[in-house]
Amino acid sequence: MRWKILSLIFFILVVILLTFYWILPIGELIEFGVSSPEHANFTLNASLNQSMQFYENMRYQNPNISYRIDSCPLAREDEMERAFDFLETNTILNFHKVTGSEEISVTCEDSIKGEKGLFIAGEGGVTNVTVTENFNVIFNGMVILIRETKCPDPLVGTHELLHALGFDHSDNPNNIMYPTINCKQTLGEDIINHINHLYSFPSLPDLSFENTSASMKGGYLGLIMTIRNHGLKNSENSIVIIYADNKSIKELDVQSISIGSGRIITLSNIFVMKRNIKELEFFIKYDFEELNKDNNRITLEIKE
Repeated sequence: MRWKILSLIFFILVVILLTFYWILPIGELIEFGVSSPEHANFTLNASLNQSMQFYENMRYQNPNISYRIDSCPLAREDEMERAFDFLETNTILNFHKVTGSEEISVTCEDSIKGEKGLFIAGEGGVTNVTVTENFNVIFNGMVILIRETKCPDPLVGTHELLHALGFDHSDNPNNIMYPTINCKQTLGEDIINHINHLYSFPSLPDLSFENTSASMKGGYLGLIMTIRNHGLKNSENSIVIIYADNKSIKELDVQSISIGSGRIITLSNIFVMKRNIKELEFFIKYDFEELNKDNNRITLEIKE
């Protein structure tokens, strides 16, 4: 009888020790680092002259851009309408007139020309930009039309409109973006090609991981990650799935992320049954289209 009691006590002690082993964070701290490089977002055509713009790859969210003309005499309003039509004819852009919440504001009020920080250059410019890895996304631009063109083409209006699209001055006297206007200037193929290339990318979000790290002590996992939207549209809700050696251990709901913004996720004391994890994988499950889905996954391995 005594040996049965001793066996039972021994069994209970073993169970207790195993329980402590699995539940308590006992053991060496194991840190994980990125093993597979974070997938770079798609790259824009480097052969195009990026220096034509104030910053690289400046564009509005959508090639269908809204505008409003306010406080302009008929001649200058006609100049701007012809400038919008001129760019529509020569590029893939489309412009539509609205009565409010416009993306490009046009005015002929000289009195506001000198407001500090309003323009990047000249009498036209970008007033609201969000920086992402892929694009400098323009939300608002403005044109102050001081005078109309005395040429067959609406050169002054087009020049200032191109500033509102993010284009800088040109050193070529024959280019419409030269600082001073003459009637022989033309809209160069380089500008047309650059606009068409930039706006060939669809208006979609692009979710990716940043600054992802993890550590484990005993059976408990801690991690920190940043998910950012480098696209041209606010994302819908998504799910982050965490795998340990190809087995799903955690799913996290991620709310909508606006353009250029990110969400930092920190978790601690995630209990994992398996102790000797070799690899962690993080995956953004997004059920909608993106500019690039190759950067929705990142892998971490134990640091050497």
